[in-house]
Amino acid sequence: MALSSENELFNKYELGKLLGRGAFANVYHARDMASGQSVAIKVIHKSRLNNDANFMASVKREISIMSRLRHPHIVKLFEVLATRTKIYFILEFVKGGELFAKVAKGRFGESRSRKYFQQLISAVSYCHSRGIYHRDLKPENLLVDEIGDLKVSDFGLSALTDQVRADGLLHTLCGTPAYVAPEIIAKRGYDGAKIDVWSCGIILFVLTAGYLPFNDPNPMNMYRKIYKGEFRCPKWMSPGLKRFLSRLLDTNPDTRITIDEIKRDPWFRKSYKEIEVGEIEDFGVVEEKKSVDLNAFDIISFSSGLDLSGLFDDKYKALEDVERLMVEDSPEIIIEKVEEAVKTEGGGLKLRRKKDCGVEIEGHNGNFIMGVEVYRLTDRLVVVEVKRKVGDVNVFADLWKYKIRPVIFLQHPVLQVAGD
Repeated sequence: MALSSENELFNKYELGKLLGRGAFANVYHARDMASGQSVAIKVIHKSRLNNDANFMASVKREISIMSRLRHPHIVKLFEVLATRTKIYFILEFVKGGELFAKVAKGRFGESRSRKYFQQLISAVSYCHSRGIYHRDLKPENLLVDEIGDLKVSDFGLSALTDQVRADGLLHTLCGTPAYVAPEIIAKRGYDGAKIDVWSCGIILFVLTAGYLPFNDPNPMNMYRKIYKGEFRCPKWMSPGLKRFLSRLLDTNPDTRITIDEIKRDPWFRKSYKEIEVGEIEDFGVVEEKKSVDLNAFDIISFSSGLDLSGLFDDKYKALEDVERLMVEDSPEIIIEKVEEAVKTEGGGLKLRRKKDCGVEIEGHNGNFIMGVEVYRLTDRLVVVEVKRKVGDVNVFADLWKYKIRPVIFLQHPVLQVAGD
């Protein structure tokens, strides 16, 4: 698959004008040729991934995160496509543009600011409940659609719960200077939820005041003000909003207001309607309800017929080193069958259970090691991934392809996953 003509992508999208240009990606307006729907397409050159390991990790994380988010105030990722040289994010097109451009024309009244802030907190709360922390919330990353509703975008700096270190905190220094929390400036570990709350406080201040609370042409002076919490609310702000901002911009993360407390604040609660889970559209992306489920990055890879892992990781590129198959069964039953097959084979094989649904099989005297992991794709289908980790490829092939594999898949049709 590739560009079928100068302006057509994968015979699915007609590319339009350039909407924005960044250091690593360009964003274009496009039209879905089947439905006529407008979309935004973010184009990333693979050569830039190969030259920057951090950016490579960021792209993988952004795909994984955005694929599992379905909320009316978060920009939707519809699909990911790829050619030999480029990766394409097919995104919801938000016609109204950046919130930054609107507030740059003049500050908002409290009722309008409250509406946007309520929608922002709804989206952020949803992310946090799924172990996702944005870490770069600012008006430039907030879009407004044609009916005036807010959409959170750009999850490139986001973090997942599994990035938390043993101390229970995140440590990567990131974010936009004027919006970063004091604990990041102090280079201490930080709680992802608490720094998102701080950034939300900065955003609310900007919307209602029309300028940044901590601003100075000298970056070091600005950081000092942030660290000490030196800001003043303008006189036109209501007492309720001033109190609310003082809790959002509390320099002590331990006493800073939480999302749950935000939702109970009198200023915030005015005209607020909680978005129920049932009201969120389901676009069919399988969420990680169980540890054995595939994450959204993997689901995109398999469901699109293109294994995107090859775009990032060549470790298991040889056919002899890895095999992925789809089969109708439960992960638990598949692992039981693997264990039975290993016991039947004997020959000094050792089997170790791994976390979630996986096992590691070691040959006599450690002459080879292979891993078998099972992921849920849908309610009926699972993906079985087998990797040769150590040892002779012929030993691996003999054990897996001719002894264990037939026992597992004897009663079910098997589909080879694209890319392997």
